[in-house]
Amino acid sequence: MDQQAGAESPERPPEGRRPFVFPSALTVLAAVTVAVWALTFVIPSGTYRRDPDGNPVHGTYHHEAAAGGFVHRLGELFLSPVNGLYGVRDLATGEITPDAVGALYGSAAVFLFVLAIGAFITVVFATGALDRGIERLAHRLRARGALLIAGVMTVFSLLGTVEGFAEETLGFYGLLVPLMLALGYDRMVATGTIILGAGIGVLASTVNPFATGVASSAAGVSLGDGIALRFTMWLVLTAVTIGYVLRYAHRVRTDPDRSLTGFREGDRELAAQAAEPPELTGLQQTVLVLVTLVFAFMIFSVIPWASALTGKADARPYGWELGWSFGQLSALFITAAVLVGLVARLGEQRLSAALVQGAADFIGPALVIVLARGVTVIMTNAKIIDTVLHSMEGVVSGTPAVAFGILVYVVNLPLAFLIPSTSGHATLAMPILAPLADFAGVARSVVVTAWQAASGWMNLWVPTTAVVVGGVSLAKVGYDRYLRFVWPLLAILAVLVCGFVALGAAFT
Repeated sequence: MDQQAGAESPERPPEGRRPFVFPSALTVLAAVTVAVWALTFVIPSGTYRRDPDGNPVHGTYHHEAAAGGFVHRLGELFLSPVNGLYGVRDLATGEITPDAVGALYGSAAVFLFVLAIGAFITVVFATGALDRGIERLAHRLRARGALLIAGVMTVFSLLGTVEGFAEETLGFYGLLVPLMLALGYDRMVATGTIILGAGIGVLASTVNPFATGVASSAAGVSLGDGIALRFTMWLVLTAVTIGYVLRYAHRVRTDPDRSLTGFREGDRELAAQAAEPPELTGLQQTVLVLVTLVFAFMIFSVIPWASALTGKADARPYGWELGWSFGQLSALFITAAVLVGLVARLGEQRLSAALVQGAADFIGPALVIVLARGVTVIMTNAKIIDTVLHSMEGVVSGTPAVAFGILVYVVNLPLAFLIPSTSGHATLAMPILAPLADFAGVARSVVVTAWQAASGWMNLWVPTTAVVVGGVSLAKVGYDRYLRFVWPLLAILAVLVCGFVALGAAFT
């Protein structure tokens, strides 16, 4: 051991000391799993009576002992990841085990869906169509700065709201930073265009499978439930965010001294590197059309059209409604991935490699979902979920619907910081939050919207996300400068989100 360890200079950290790095979502969930398992020995077990739909009935909570002793509980901890993937709820006892006979409780369907859409996205990027299309849009609007910012942010936001476009934006700094500098803007304008453009789309996700999809599944509602509220929120918040970035961009272009980042040596030379990208090929144009049609069809297939058009939650579905869920959507994206690869003429080797690589790239988020579901299984088998619900029942039952929606948003903010993975956060939180909505007389889809808004809001600025930290690093603007730039917008968005959630809760 170094004898000088306790006397290091404040200017220079001692050799061998590593800077603190926030643990990954998998590590956080592993710690949560052990902590929750330990709490099952402290929290009393109990249960509610259920209605025919499986929802807890208000005022029916009663104590009921959980099965097994310490050894049995230790087995629950050991099997939690397995149960999180394909655990089955026993029809007679209600206990979840891998070899029971009953209804699937694990997240196998969502797990496969994440891998399928990962394969699809990777195949699309392998064609070069999506990034080339965005590059062409940016270059075509290069002489009209405000239109360029608005156009790129709108495209990024649209991709964010339908498929969780976020980490993919890191590849666009090399294009947009020189373009923005060439137009007289600073590096912060490029940073805001990219991070906030995609981030606001994810915050107001309409059918984003990694946020809305996973949360809706965990809450027991359709992906299309609440889409009208989320779509309206997406339109408004996207417009506000674009306006915010345009206001700053105009200020910097008019008076460069007001830039938060200033201009680095060599920025003018870098601006000259903004060369014209190649034209889209016919195949790439066809791929973009196919991608648009796939996501449009996904949206059509999950919306409960009868309920959406009549305003009645229990409306009888129209004959042409599909009512698809994760099984059908997984098949859709696998088929679409193969179709895009064939149309783009990737060839058998490249297409197979892209499919496998896409599934591999998304195994991390998929495993996060499995671990989070495993935590829920531990709580379910120990019969403490209903105890937690009962502890909140009195508060929620007397809370106005408007206040409840805002409360769900606020409660999820610290959870989003601890678990940056949207899918893991959703799988962990929804089994408790969704039934609370029943007690408060609020639609579960409002809870999904409030949750995803909290997760998306945090991921616009927290240093635990690669999109933010990687983005400011690539743009060379400094994280502290980015926080100075974004905090007024964060305050505006928080107020608007609370307003939308309150309205959604009031009119359900």
